[in-house]
Amino acid sequence: MLASKGNDVIGVDVNSEAVRLLNEGRAPVDEPGLAALVQTHAARLTGTTELAATAEAELTILLVPTPSNDRGAFSNTFLLEAIKSLGRVLATHDRYHTVVVGSTVMPCSCDGELRAALEQSSGRQVGETLGLCYSPEFIALGTVIRDMLEPDMVLIGESDRHAGDRLEELYAGVCENDPPFRRMSLVNAELTKIAVNTYVTMKISYANTLADMCEHLPGADVESVTDALGLDTRIGRKYLRGALAYGGPCFPRDNKAFAVLARDLGTRAPLAEATDSVNDARTEQLARIVRDHLCENDAVGILGLSYKPDTAVVEESPGIALALLLGVAGTREVNVFDPVATDAALLRLEAGVIPCRSTRELLERSDVVVVATPWPEFAELRAELPSDRERPLVVIDCWRLLADDDRDDAMEIVRLGQPLETSVA
Repeated sequence: MLASKGNDVIGVDVNSEAVRLLNEGRAPVDEPGLAALVQTHAARLTGTTELAATAEAELTILLVPTPSNDRGAFSNTFLLEAIKSLGRVLATHDRYHTVVVGSTVMPCSCDGELRAALEQSSGRQVGETLGLCYSPEFIALGTVIRDMLEPDMVLIGESDRHAGDRLEELYAGVCENDPPFRRMSLVNAELTKIAVNTYVTMKISYANTLADMCEHLPGADVESVTDALGLDTRIGRKYLRGALAYGGPCFPRDNKAFAVLARDLGTRAPLAEATDSVNDARTEQLARIVRDHLCENDAVGILGLSYKPDTAVVEESPGIALALLLGVAGTREVNVFDPVATDAALLRLEAGVIPCRSTRELLERSDVVVVATPWPEFAELRAELPSDRERPLVVIDCWRLLADDDRDDAMEIVRLGQPLETSVA
């Protein structure tokens, strides 16, 4: 995105294969629209494994992983290594340089150990010739390009105004929707980042609680309820859709880190803890619904193993969690398929899970099928349904993708968020 707006960009990574692909004008990761973007702007992109190649750069953005530790807090181990390496490069000259931490960190990280490591390794003090900012992206896999072009806001935590000015100038040249920039202290920006995701997960769990209630309330439909709720400007439509547990590389861990932060500060975050409990329970509820529809020796099929459509990422995937729960329960056969994530999912699944090569193969092998990820193609199950079935296929439609006219003697549909005792045709 930076290169597409006229900036010369050096990408540094320890993964030599990713560097090779970038230098060949190819995207090293799958993301809608990224391959074309890399190819088009390859002349402004350079990949390297040597951080020293950035010595002439004016600004460095650090996006290395900050994995969760055994307490649930974010670890700065890799980030500290990167900052120390960068500091040694900055020690070779005295030109002004802005260091931007884009990785998600715990509050007090930037003004604490990260700043200390940067100053020690560079031999400089943050201020006159060295700026430090914290500016995480608010993006979702599958829509990264759109989210960077049209963000709801740009968050900048700054060590001083000059550092913030330089970063705002850079990002203002990328955004196409003239978003509000919110500039603040480093610690306030760190807290804002995890507070945003924690609020969103709370909203998802609230919608899932409504779905659970609708499943036990005659005549109820969570779609009608959440549609009306979303019209209230105090609530809004985004992430208000009762379905499955949230997953992915950010939401689950950010929520846990928020609760850890509260405990470390001597306070509590009961809403974050309750959000986690609701999320864990949702997959267990789904497993019970599946078992309720199984006859002896029935096989289960799970459609969707990525945590969301348009990505192959399987971290904290509800589909994988469900497959593991059903496998442990001794289900005779668990079949799985995802348009792009089957191979990645198999690395996290039990040996007995059977990968399928297509939706049709999974339908042929299964008696009860769960639509766990709302890939658009799964809305067309009718076209893939084998015509020689001995009894109706039970489809548990977690996202309510299937049309009402798909109900017939060949397919029984159970929709989450609607009364379960009346959802089956």
